[in-house]
Amino acid sequence: MWARRMVPLVIVGLVVLSIGHDPMANEPIPAAPEPAAVTPESVPAKPEPAPVKPRSAGRDTKTTEKVRSSANGNSSTKATALSHPPAMFVGKDGAPMVLVPAGEFTMGSDQGDADEQPVHRVFLDSFYLDTFEVTNGRFAKFVAEIQSEPPWGFANQETPVVHADQPVRWVNWLEATGYCLWAGKRLPAEAEWEKAARGTDGRVYPWGNDPPTQTQAVFGLNEGAETVSPIGNRDHGRSPYGVHDLAGNLYEWVADWYDEAAYTPNPTVDPRGPAEGTVKVQRGGSYLNSPYRLRASFRTKSDPTEHAPNVGVRCAQNVPTLP
Repeated sequence: MWARRMVPLVIVGLVVLSIGHDPMANEPIPAAPEPAAVTPESVPAKPEPAPVKPRSAGRDTKTTEKVRSSANGNSSTKATALSHPPAMFVGKDGAPMVLVPAGEFTMGSDQGDADEQPVHRVFLDSFYLDTFEVTNGRFAKFVAEIQSEPPWGFANQETPVVHADQPVRWVNWLEATGYCLWAGKRLPAEAEWEKAARGTDGRVYPWGNDPPTQTQAVFGLNEGAETVSPIGNRDHGRSPYGVHDLAGNLYEWVADWYDEAAYTPNPTVDPRGPAEGTVKVQRGGSYLNSPYRLRASFRTKSDPTEHAPNVGVRCAQNVPTLP
């Protein structure tokens, strides 16, 4: 194994990201076929002077969601999200994505570590999340197109071919972010990741409150060649929105800087974490971990330049917008 580095052009973009800016946030996202009845609505010319307490999640099916420029780093106030976005979406990289509708959910746990407290309610706009973790096969296309050195996990050229349907690992935060940008996406915010994993009923794991079994998650294993599971073979472990492997298999990078006290005080609308920090958040546990770390509220962190065999990535994407 050896350390790998991204090309200089990619690193420049990622350095911008590391201080909290998303250069892709202003770009419209290629939309899936739009419903025939979709029409744009006007959006106030100026941001609201103070956060307005959101209503229940049901409003997502009745009104057009505003693009939250301050929360998402998007300076545009003239675009409106589709009022009835499709439940499924295919990203630029060909990966299937599922819709996580707008609304409130319970974030954190009073049964976990100190950095999971206090439990609080958060409102998020609609977004899409990859149904599966990014695979070796898809990441290999990214590496080839930008002519980058491959990550540590690509010890030879057979890895992305023989194990194309296994999730890519050994990727650091910079490489994970680079892939998502290349695919026209972004890393999910920590709050988005947790909502996708636990839904709106405050469940402990993606499938509910019962401890995990091997039919639901890959966990409790020793390091070895056959520890990582191919995508799509843990149907019983899907989240309420149909997302696979949000518990076990691999830890997943998210966009936020880590702060042990990030929930105190806690933003209630589209939180995006601290503006700066030294380590980035990882979520979901891995094949090495016990059930405790597979909980949807569990938080851990790592240096954004660090490579590890049990860390991977999945991407998020804003709901397509109308001008």
